[in-house]
Amino acid sequence: MTTTGTAPLGTGQEAPPYRWRWVALFIILAAEVMDLLDAVVTNIASPTIRVELGGSAATIQWLGAAYTLSMAVGLITGGRLGDIFGRKRMFLIGAAGFTVGSLLCALAQGPELLVAARVVQGLFGAVMLPQGLGMIKEMFPPKEMQAAFGMFGPVMGLSSVGGPILAGWLIDADYFGTGWRMIFLINLPLGLAAVFAGLRYLPESRSPHPLKLDFVGVLLASLAGLLIIFPLVQGREHDWPLWSFLMMGASVVVFAIFGWFESRKNRAGGDPLVVPSLFRKRAFTGGLITGLVFFSAMIGFTLVFNLYTQIGLGYSTLKAGLSMAPWSLGMVLGFGIAQPLQKYGRKLLHGGTILMGVGTLAILVTLNLAGIGVTPWQLVPALLLTGVGMGLLMAPFFDIILAGVEDHETGSASGTLTAVQQLGSAFGVALLGTVFFGLLGGGVATAADDVTPKLRSDLAAVQVTGAPQDQIVTGMRACVHDRAVAKDPAEVPASCTRLEADARAAATSPESGVAIQKAVATAGTQSGKEGFGHAMKTILWVVEAMLLLTFLAAFLLPKHAREGEAAGAH
Repeated sequence: MTTTGTAPLGTGQEAPPYRWRWVALFIILAAEVMDLLDAVVTNIASPTIRVELGGSAATIQWLGAAYTLSMAVGLITGGRLGDIFGRKRMFLIGAAGFTVGSLLCALAQGPELLVAARVVQGLFGAVMLPQGLGMIKEMFPPKEMQAAFGMFGPVMGLSSVGGPILAGWLIDADYFGTGWRMIFLINLPLGLAAVFAGLRYLPESRSPHPLKLDFVGVLLASLAGLLIIFPLVQGREHDWPLWSFLMMGASVVVFAIFGWFESRKNRAGGDPLVVPSLFRKRAFTGGLITGLVFFSAMIGFTLVFNLYTQIGLGYSTLKAGLSMAPWSLGMVLGFGIAQPLQKYGRKLLHGGTILMGVGTLAILVTLNLAGIGVTPWQLVPALLLTGVGMGLLMAPFFDIILAGVEDHETGSASGTLTAVQQLGSAFGVALLGTVFFGLLGGGVATAADDVTPKLRSDLAAVQVTGAPQDQIVTGMRACVHDRAVAKDPAEVPASCTRLEADARAAATSPESGVAIQKAVATAGTQSGKEGFGHAMKTILWVVEAMLLLTFLAAFLLPKHAREGEAAGAH
């Protein structure tokens, strides 16, 4: 039986709204909170996780990319599962599976097991999340619909602000000795509450005319996404072998096969995963391009920024989480500012992009002025400005793209657009993470050259000159470089072991030995921080370029979501 607030009764009256609709809404929102938190927590926790579980730099990227890529694939078909088998049933299966995936993450004893558990989370999250939209549309009468959907804004805002702070706090607090595992264990009460409350309060709901599943389409889309993400993440660690470029080339071929298959299925009267007619609409195609570039830039940046603050600057997880709070708060403010300005349509989106570009440049200027001693307070104005720009950009984005879509294309368009958002997130983590780690070795070595005069001066002050001094200086440069590019952060590079031996050999007394060790440690620490700073500044220029591409791609979008808005704007 389908629960609806508008179905006519035999007397000509409308059916009463679903009795427990507001309780059901909070259950759906709890699922949204779990997803929003888990999409961001590993950005904060990844350095700590890597220290405990080991793994290469690619592990840090996979913790985010595995979740978003699997969710991108699952979201395209997750809504159809609810239409066919019942939205309540699929929501409960998704929530239960997501909770089990969270438990597997918390129990993981190795990086590979943790990444696999993140895939489980993403797939079940993709089953759970799409069901809420259909249930809300059926539970609420038209006069309450806006209020129901309006609840999502504050929840998303609070999650984006509180997620990084919560993750940092839980890791620092180390409750019951769980450390980073608590960021996943906290999902257990939320998930179980959603399951048990859902059994009681969610309505039975399904589509009267569900589309069939497109298993071949899902397989092709999954393969194409994996073929581009995997070599981007792993290629750098293997010095970009031939197979990495072949895989990236193959992804283009598989995407082309996917498009051909979907068109063929549509002509044959089947139910394609993505309705081909959507790609004949400039607004939709332009929206996919704009969204892919934009979300790649933003999610990739947040990962790199957290690596910079924690590993480069030595911030604690809580301090790093608090450092990102102005960005999230700015995004909430931007959404609020944008609401009365929706009539400006594409101009609002362009304005937000420009503001983000200015904010990104302000971050760059702040890092240049403050140097390696930069504090979270110094970053507040630039991050707040960037966040406001992001809120202004995102407020009209989905409405402009989906307004020109026909009714029969809406489901496919929404699923594809959300999936591309997730795919862009995975791509950004892979691309910007790879660029960042690729720059670290050279950046740290350059910074070591910059601190060499001070190191030589400190060594000469304790009568370390000539060949012993040259050995220590050369060894320090090699050590900090090798630490920056090490696949296993727990393993001490051979160059660092040699440096320690050279420093001991150069000491003429216990006092001079202490002074030498202090001089070398100071030079190494400064080189590491400045090297991370060099890499971070380069990433900011890459983000600027991606924002410029976002600005240009947005011209493919219509000026307004609807004709009436154009008249209202004048």
